[in-house]
Amino acid sequence: VQLQAFGGGLVQSGGSLKLSCTSGESGIDYYVVAWFRQAPGKEREGIACIGSNARHTMYAHSVLGRFTISRDLVNHTVTLQMNNLKDEDSAVYSCATNGMGGDGYCLGGPYVHWGQGTQVTVSS
Repeated sequence: VQLQAFGGGLVQSGGSLKLSCTSGESGIDYYVVAWFRQAPGKEREGIACIGSNARHTMYAHSVLGRFTISRDLVNHTVTLQMNNLKDEDSAVYSCATNGMGGDGYCLGGPYVHWGQGTQVTVSS
């Protein structure tokens, strides 16, 4: 499974961005997919994931209520809508999957397939 993440950029504090993760195949519509981020000098953090059942989602406390993960079945992507962005959200964001379905705990991985990161920079 080859993943591609895109949609990052520069945004002001309080603004919004939408990230997308695609694999070019419809299998992603069923796979467990997670979003991670890593800021300079910090450990990689799992922030959101979605199960085969799109209603099964999990969020890190740091983004709960501000970020929403969902599936776009038409375009075979998993999106991460990020609202009310804060300076501390600045990081490289990556999506990951094991190419399998499921509806269990999905924030920690481990994950086998990773997309390249996309930079999100929040300026105050």
